[in-house]
Amino acid sequence: MTAHGDIHDDVRTRILDAAERLFYARGIQAVGMDELRTAAGVSLKRLYGTFPAKHDLVEAYLRRRDARWRADLAAHVAARGDAGAGADADAPADRIRAVFDWLAAWFAAPDFHGCAFINAYGELGSTAEGVARAARDHKRALHGYLTDLVRPLNHPSPAVLATQLALLIDGAITAAALSGDPTAAETAAAAARVLVGAPETDPS
Repeated sequence: MTAHGDIHDDVRTRILDAAERLFYARGIQAVGMDELRTAAGVSLKRLYGTFPAKHDLVEAYLRRRDARWRADLAAHVAARGDAGAGADADAPADRIRAVFDWLAAWFAAPDFHGCAFINAYGELGSTAEGVARAARDHKRALHGYLTDLVRPLNHPSPAVLATQLALLIDGAITAAALSGDPTAAETAAAAARVLVGAPETDPS
């Protein structure tokens, strides 16, 4: 890669870092491009040269966040499932439980502000097709991941079960954001155990 390419990538990363921090914490429409320029440490000309319109920047922020969010979730679930399998646990059910454990840790983080994709869709979904598409693609990708996760359970309809789990996840995220209570993840996890037919965890 050329030095020019390195500079361009660095500028793009700085803009996206600033956008994610500000958009997720405060909302998209509350943050102006001039504030973003200042936070990213770039000129307004460079900002618009990289992202010609605000909705282009929002879509790029969502795409990057989606990739990282799902990768972090999958890594946590894989580690938990492998550990459970080593202890003669029910690995598929253990992996599903791990999804909600990961959510609980995220909900308890000081920078948790709900689902970035639902938030963005609520603000711009009706006016910016790229933003709406990024939000839908994130939910579809999560559904696909959950479908693969539940397939070893031999459920008669893995896609239906995945849809039910996805609704529990979205509901838990929204409830935790509105209430500030991370135990919404545990409540959703209890419902998920009923759906998959997994036994209750022995607290002892």
